[in-house]
Amino acid sequence: MGLFDGIIGGVVGAQMATVVSKLIEQHGGVQGIISELQSKGLGDTVQSWINPGPNQPVSASQIHQALGPDTIATLAAKLGVSPEVLASKLSEVLPKAVDALTPGGVVPPG
Repeated sequence: MGLFDGIIGGVVGAQMATVVSKLIEQHGGVQGIISELQSKGLGDTVQSWINPGPNQPVSASQIHQALGPDTIATLAAKLGVSPEVLASKLSEVLPKAVDALTPGGVVPPG
């Protein structure tokens, strides 16, 4: 995910780029994280990140609920921040990440 780290790292910082990369890897790639978020009720929101145009916002609580408390707590501990802080940062970063990783509205396979 070197290209991804470079794209997102420039926008949000290397530390968050690494966290998002790990999160995407844990879900089996971009398609996996998209599917996970869609299955948790964020379908329209996630689709806006994929499609060209503005990204719909997502709240920290929606991210926390969609990814689950265990995932958030584990990643937060690795970063040395609270789960609430991590969920807040992910609510800002994930739309940008999915947008950057789906150029032209195309989701890369696996």
